Amino acid sequence: MLALALTGGAVWWANRGEDGPLAGRPRVTDAEAGLSYAVPEGWRHDTAKDEDLIDAFSSQMTKKAEADGPSSAFMTGPAGRPVAPADLKTATETAARSNAEFFFPDQPATLQESRPATVGGRPAHTAVLRVATSAGDTAYLELTVVTVDSAHTGFLLGLTTGGAPEDSALRELDEITASADIVIAAG
Repeated sequence: MLALALTGGAVWWANRGEDGPLAGRPRVTDAEAGLSYAVPEGWRHDTAKDEDLIDAFSSQMTKKAEADGPSSAFMTGPAGRPVAPADLKTATETAARSNAEFFFPDQPATLQESRPATVGGRPAHTAVLRVATSAGDTAYLELTVVTVDSAHTGFLLGLTTGGAPEDSALRELDEITASADIVIAAG
């Protein structure tokens, strides 16, 4: 009976009806990153693919391009080291540039926006980079670094190719990040 109650509580917690455009949507819970996030309609999370990610990432979901529309990916993971709230801006901007170099080698990346944020009531910072791709398209990388607790920092990374900042693909990345919450690991 206790196991059933705990399972029911976990399902409620993972699918709780928070406010916002992604309220009531299924969620990905990434205990390694200490974060959970909503899965928008049209996006696909495959737990088997989580196992194949490089060590820097612990969960992912994707949205395939429709016709000439943008394709998008969203990943989370634990940061390599704890980041104090006072250092979030610098750490986030540095990590965003590093990720831009990883995903778009030798392509120019420009900081479009850098802003303080909160995730699950915890301090965070978001940086958005605009990247000119080798195919002549524009890509956007949005990285949010979150102080999960005093010993753990996690990140949320969104990528979209094609489109402009006001396009729905970048707004969708913002909505996913806004849906994020802190996951406290058991014991």
